[in-house]
Amino acid sequence: MPSIFSHAIIPLAAGAAAGRKRIPPRLAVAGALLAIAPDFDVIGFRLGIGYGDIWGHRGATHSLAFALLVSIAVVLLWREARTIPRWLFLFAAMASHGLLDMLTDGGKGVALLWPFDAARLFLPWQPIRVSPIGARFFSERGLETVRSELLMIWLPCLLIVALSLFRRRRARS
Repeated sequence: MPSIFSHAIIPLAAGAAAGRKRIPPRLAVAGALLAIAPDFDVIGFRLGIGYGDIWGHRGATHSLAFALLVSIAVVLLWREARTIPRWLFLFAAMASHGLLDMLTDGGKGVALLWPFDAARLFLPWQPIRVSPIGARFFSERGLETVRSELLMIWLPCLLIVALSLFRRRRARS
């Protein structure tokens, strides 16, 4: 899995690129929280839930169906998010988690299509180093993860935001 920081940067960058009118800061932060949320499944390790279990790490919580259900629940509970574009943003933010995990070079894959298919999937191209969990993140392997995330996630996000800001400023003049 990429680090939680890299999961969060996707919706934050999308919010910055789209602008405050389309994606208000509170919505962008909500998107960042939803993008991180699937990894709360690591609590299952302490509860005896195995990695390969459907409720284990990268299981059901990383699926498109789970992202759909959670984003609908957020929209029902949060009046400010009750437009189709804002709901789609929240859904995409949470769905991005599983898709990003499918780009990593470790683990057992992602149950992206659960409940229709419990198979754990990876994308054919896996350029992101899998992140160590917990204190092991602060190791040489964690540093390798950060390097791959900076190149494959943060740099493209930064470029998209910079181009969007440039385009908006140019349109004003």
